[in-house]
Amino acid sequence: MLKTRLDLDRIRAARRVIDPMFLDTPLFRCEALGRALGCAVSIKLETANPVRSFKARGTELVASGLSDQGRTAAVCASAGNLGWALGWSGRRRGLDVTVVASRRAPAAKLDRIRALGVALEVVDGDFETARQRAVDIAQRRGIRLVEDSLDIETCEGAATIGLELAERASSFDAVLIALGGGAMATGVGYALKALAPGAEVICVQPQGAPAMTRSWRRRQVITTDSADTIADGVAGRYPIPAVLDDLLKVADDAVLVQEASIVTGMRMLLEHAGLVVEPSAALGVAAVLEDPDRFAGRDLVTIICGSNVDLDDYHRWVRPSAAHGR
Repeated sequence: MLKTRLDLDRIRAARRVIDPMFLDTPLFRCEALGRALGCAVSIKLETANPVRSFKARGTELVASGLSDQGRTAAVCASAGNLGWALGWSGRRRGLDVTVVASRRAPAAKLDRIRALGVALEVVDGDFETARQRAVDIAQRRGIRLVEDSLDIETCEGAATIGLELAERASSFDAVLIALGGGAMATGVGYALKALAPGAEVICVQPQGAPAMTRSWRRRQVITTDSADTIADGVAGRYPIPAVLDDLLKVADDAVLVQEASIVTGMRMLLEHAGLVVEPSAALGVAAVLEDPDRFAGRDLVTIICGSNVDLDDYHRWVRPSAAHGR
């Protein structure tokens, strides 16, 4: 068995804790997208739920654990999806949730957090600024600081996606996973390596936010001074050492893709699958676009990890000709 921070028995037990509405998400072959890309492509749709992303699989575990411990409050820094998911999971269990986000986060994500009625603090600067503010709040109030990817619940919650994929492992030979902080990549990767080791685990990150991919390649933490990508959900600059250690054990490859390929991937998911997705969810398609020979004729799964996108931004990226024609 792989030696990482994750545990297969805990991951299996997580399925009994996570609200069933976040489990067993659709997995389907998208023939039109496959024809366009020159390979067989199946979509694992993690957006068909109340928070439109996979993050609630992890926050359900966090919130359940806090409730069992009699704790009443938590705070997190978020680019948007984690905050919405923690607010949703926390509200169901009577937890007082505070979310700290950068002013640069998509307005649509911030609006959805506010709509939950949880406390939202918006700060100047990037995600790392928000994270430091969340640390300060947790220390001052003596409450749980929820840190995506560092907290094992966020990784093992995401790993339940891997359990579901492993049940269908005979139908694909590679899985493309968006890589940011690493919760989904390490979680899904761990489950697949434990239960379906024949599947190649390929992580995909934007060239404008390459910290974790560079770290994976060098086998040591590499930070960056800035992040410049439309894929806000994966725009971290400071990889977490423990998460990198896990990623090194479960990822077969980590690749970087250009912004133009991400936009084209979003457009193809709309045209061929009828899906409106946020940029992070198109990273897998972008990877195939940039290296078609590698994937030609293969059977792939790409995880559609989120659909929380500002519609004005979406139209500007995906439908420029329509925007000019108005």
